[in-house]
Amino acid sequence: MLRLDDPQITELIHQLQSTGRAMLENELTLGNAGNLSARIDETHYLITASGTHLGELAADDFMICSIDSADVIGNLKPSKETPMHAAIYKKRPEINAVLHASPFYSTMIVCSTLSIPANWFVEDMYYLERVAKIGYFHPGSKTLGNAVEEKAYESNIILMKNHGVLVYDTSIKEALMAMLTLEMVCKMVIVSRQAGIEIDPLSNENVQDFLENSGYRKRRQWKQ
Repeated sequence: MLRLDDPQITELIHQLQSTGRAMLENELTLGNAGNLSARIDETHYLITASGTHLGELAADDFMICSIDSADVIGNLKPSKETPMHAAIYKKRPEINAVLHASPFYSTMIVCSTLSIPANWFVEDMYYLERVAKIGYFHPGSKTLGNAVEEKAYESNIILMKNHGVLVYDTSIKEALMAMLTLEMVCKMVIVSRQAGIEIDPLSNENVQDFLENSGYRKRRQWKQ
């Protein structure tokens, strides 16, 4: 039986604690708004407990949840957003981390009709190659989990209307980098509009050549 004090799980807890602090320092989260998780194995994942402050996560602020059932290990109540975390891990076996938050600029974008470009600079092209969108569903609801599950194959970032963002990747480190990139691009969109600055984007040809031939990262393999 899995235990929260298992060495592997303790290491994941340390990484998520560090990520929570980094998110607070970079203004990607506010207080207890948001939740973090990391895959343990094929059938279980670690997630922050309900109501926890992401910048001040204690060792006992985590729960072990089953991907396929309601089984929970730990002394607290897991985040209400477990349906969407479980949906990602179920549909994307290569995904090892899921971060949910409501960063200021990203959330402003998801509450608007503005679009997010993926052709402005290097990290933008890579991390925002495919961004999915879903409508508004109440936090923690089964309908939200179902909506996320339907979009899980399409991208590593999901914009949730009037709610926030969901970022998932092969590691906690990569997921954090994706969220940082998303927030930077959203800030650029808004600030450039305010300042009357017209951004000169890269061509589609340049973007595709970068993704396929630059060697920046191995290109992601998307389900067709």
